[in-house]
Amino acid sequence: MSRFFVNPEDIGNNLITIHNADDIHHLMKVLRLKEGDEVDISDGVEWEYRARIESLENGEVELAILDKNAFAAEPDVKVTLFQGIPKQGKMETIIQKCVELGVYRIVPVFMDRTVVVDRGNFGKKVDRWNKVSAEAVKQCRRGIIPEVTTPITGMPDQFEEFDMVLLPYENEKGTTIKDALRGEEDADRKLRNIAVFIGPEGGFSEEEAAAIIGAGGVSVSLGKTILRTETAGMAALAMIMYELEL
Repeated sequence: MSRFFVNPEDIGNNLITIHNADDIHHLMKVLRLKEGDEVDISDGVEWEYRARIESLENGEVELAILDKNAFAAEPDVKVTLFQGIPKQGKMETIIQKCVELGVYRIVPVFMDRTVVVDRGNFGKKVDRWNKVSAEAVKQCRRGIIPEVTTPITGMPDQFEEFDMVLLPYENEKGTTIKDALRGEEDADRKLRNIAVFIGPEGGFSEEEAAAIIGAGGVSVSLGKTILRTETAGMAALAMIMYELEL
């Protein structure tokens, strides 16, 4: 069943209104839905609805609410991925797959070994990346659209909003993500906000790794092999979700 996102103010006691022209075009021209057909609606905050199309007139779609529930497919843990910006094309794959795996937010980062240069067009890239996120969400039926933020340069120097900061690092030979997560959970510290740092194609510089660890990050291994930047974030996210969500 198709899923659409609306603003909470577009949801009444009994009716939901879709105003977005792109969504209306997709609903009418691509999916060819009509009055009487049912769709899923999310408010992007807390609630999802089963709704029936009542009318398609005057540039908007009105739907009758049939059922309302709290999000069923959103992870309890919020994982923010700080992704070293990779070469062209890879970022869209990273966003798509990490959204499917449950990422909460993606922060692109210009790191020491980032090859890509900001030539003033990153606003358009971020818009495109957020569209990729929205498309992935509709496919996997999540309740929120994970934000892809404006890129930052360098490493944050504080992580107060996170319960844990993980640094998958090729030089780490001992501690695994499982070790780090279970150690905190065994200490009765519930992990609800986690940051994960992934380097670009050339990996982290020693200074970057030292800065993250010095600010409280935990160096972890993803296994015996060295993963590509477009694989590492997905692998880390899958491991976190397996440990904390299942």
